[in-house]
Amino acid sequence: MSVRPFAAAGLVAVAMSLGACQDSGMLGGVSARSLAPIPAQTLALMQTKSMSQSDPILIRAYKKEAEMEVWKRNSSGQYALLKTFPICRWSGQLGPKMKEGDRQAPEGFYTIAPGQMNPNSAYYLSFDVGYPNAVDRAKGGTGKYIMVHGTCSSAGCFAMTDASMAEVYAIARDAFQGGQRAFQFQSYPFRMTAQNMAKFRNDPNAPFWRNLKEGSDYFEALKEEPRTAACGTKYVFGGSDVAAGSCTPRVDPLVAEKRETDNRQIAELVAKGEKATRVLYADGSGNAVFRPQAPQSAFASLTDGDKEKELAYSAKEYSRHNLGDVSRPESLVAGPQEIEIDAKGRPVLVAAAAPNAPGPTKLAAAALTKKNAKGKGGPAASGPTLLAAQEPAPEAKPAAPARIAVADADGDPGAYQKLLGNLFGKSEAAPAAPTPVAEAAPAAQPEAKPASATPSTRIAARHAARASEVTETAATSKKTEAPKRHADAAAKTEKLRDKN
Repeated sequence: MSVRPFAAAGLVAVAMSLGACQDSGMLGGVSARSLAPIPAQTLALMQTKSMSQSDPILIRAYKKEAEMEVWKRNSSGQYALLKTFPICRWSGQLGPKMKEGDRQAPEGFYTIAPGQMNPNSAYYLSFDVGYPNAVDRAKGGTGKYIMVHGTCSSAGCFAMTDASMAEVYAIARDAFQGGQRAFQFQSYPFRMTAQNMAKFRNDPNAPFWRNLKEGSDYFEALKEEPRTAACGTKYVFGGSDVAAGSCTPRVDPLVAEKRETDNRQIAELVAKGEKATRVLYADGSGNAVFRPQAPQSAFASLTDGDKEKELAYSAKEYSRHNLGDVSRPESLVAGPQEIEIDAKGRPVLVAAAAPNAPGPTKLAAAALTKKNAKGKGGPAASGPTLLAAQEPAPEAKPAAPARIAVADADGDPGAYQKLLGNLFGKSEAAPAAPTPVAEAAPAAQPEAKPASATPSTRIAARHAARASEVTETAATSKKTEAPKRHADAAAKTEKLRDKN
């Protein structure tokens, strides 16, 4: 019995350190659920990774992948991943929170102190992420009470389900009790890989995400919590010089090496044709393990059966949990849509076309865009760039060429006889020309053109005319030669008579 007053005093001390509120679920000023111990399985996991339950922690959240990682400092003094929890629900789109009521889950680097832990939350358990921070305020960000909490309903928060939140809360609570004054909460749109940075390079939020990647690179290269500071609307990351207020901190060689490697990979991906995309949600998303799982076939391959092992958590374990209220379930059914965007962040719509169809000319594309803009009552530049390949006309198969035999002087020997037969006194009829052959369709026999139309015919005609001329000359000379001989003979006779 003497232990009870001591235990009650300890509970009151915990309540004061956590800044707890009063509600009907309290036990001595603190809700009973906030005192639940870390699960034995997680404690055993800590031992395998050279961690203790009182070592400092750091939490990282990824919206697109809907995952939250709890990191813990181990005996080497560096942070190591302890456990990954699936996020049941986050709302809004990828990108930072800008104003109160936009349903955006924030992105950035936040500090969580014991006073931000709420053991009596209406959503089972929770902690306030500390939005808006100095960078958010410099951008004009407004809002408050952005939480990581239980259940599966979100209006700008990260909802983890009650079971997951109880474990995360217990891990953070024991780290505070071990002496950690505050832990860092890093919230990202997605994992800061070269692949993702190449894909989302044209998103309107890309400059802000590149700034977040600087802090991510620092942590991943050194496994140390980066010191953060606000220099205008940007974060700066580093060590003691950042803590001293420098806006141009020294970059550790390991961090610089990682950035250079990632930048080279990004450039290579873009050069290989990695499309610039943007992901749009109806209202945020959540991890797939909380959705109804399709029954697996009895003949599933071993590869499909091993997919669950690739996850850092068991899909079967989390699907059994009671999710509680789920905000806007219809938006989860719609799912995200990934669209291709151009260098200015505008959607690029490409109509389907036949693989061998020729692309449109620039003039046709410009005319089509202008036409669409007129139909919508706005300038062409305000709408999406439409590259629509015209449907190709049905390809007509060329008809087989008709093989038609045409009689001519060169190909038909009878043509010479037709032309020259009368000149040489030959009246024999020339043989008939062969019947024309047409594969495509029967064709009428074309009349043979006069052979004089060809060069060979003209040559033959000249020879015939010359022969005729020679014949006529010979006949004429025969007719005139006989009387001349008679006249000469008579003249000689008269001369002889005169001499005698």
